[in-house]
Amino acid sequence: MARRLPSLNALRAFEAAGRHGLMKLAAEELHVTHSAISRQIQNLEEALGVRLFEGPKNAPRLTDAGRTLLPALSEAFDRIDAAVRLVASAEEGHLDVSCLGTFLMKWLIPRLHRFRQSHPAITIRLSTADTPVDFSRESFDVAIRVGAGPWPEDAEVIPLFAERFGPVCSPKLGAGPDNLFSLPMLQTQTRRSAWSDWCERAAVDVELRPASEFEHFYFMLEAAVGGLGVGIAPWPLVADDIAASRLVAPYGFIDSGQDYVTLRRRNHNRKAEAFCSGLHDVAAEFPSGPEPAGSTT
Repeated sequence: MARRLPSLNALRAFEAAGRHGLMKLAAEELHVTHSAISRQIQNLEEALGVRLFEGPKNAPRLTDAGRTLLPALSEAFDRIDAAVRLVASAEEGHLDVSCLGTFLMKWLIPRLHRFRQSHPAITIRLSTADTPVDFSRESFDVAIRVGAGPWPEDAEVIPLFAERFGPVCSPKLGAGPDNLFSLPMLQTQTRRSAWSDWCERAAVDVELRPASEFEHFYFMLEAAVGGLGVGIAPWPLVADDIAASRLVAPYGFIDSGQDYVTLRRRNHNRKAEAFCSGLHDVAAEFPSGPEPAGSTT
């Protein structure tokens, strides 16, 4: 029997808007405009002959019909997504990878060449995010995150390495253990506790007075390279800068208590398996960073 279904785009627009509760977020997820979402939902309402949303445009609420339709659509799209991923387990094609922004720029991209050489038929599509991973709602195949866990139950966890962190600054500042903390202290919005965490773990007692705050690690590290002060940074984000003498680490690096991990869907996607295996091999060869130099004060 032929199925009489409304537009798939209209159904996707409604499902995303209903799940998020805001058409703006649905538009961001589907990479279309807010007006496109509104138009698709209006077309769906006309095709069904019922209202799916009610209330003001800036705070729409699902009607009874909308509340009935939404869970069935969400389940259907989840099952379609899972089925497509199961049959799309070829050793070539696109692989979507979500990664922490600064880790992507400072560590992953400079080390992707080996994977590209060994798997030229796989196209890596990279995106940045630091939000918790939910494979039931996300479109990517692999995610790289840092933390102490626990990790999502629907993900296979492949450890990369333990995170080590420490103070870094430009060599032109002539900083050492004796005068390091007289420099302006830099911090990031994404990890405001970095200084206090490091001081506690390194048993260093200094007055914490951050002079500048940056939105992301990348901006803070550029400020450190430019000689604007000293910041606490994870070793993977500064390893190449230290090797190139753009940064120095007078105190070395110590364990932060967190780990970098690769998370992938629990299915037999051969592209994801190849990528995670290759990344694990690269991580195994990555040095752990300079040890703390002498005792702290």
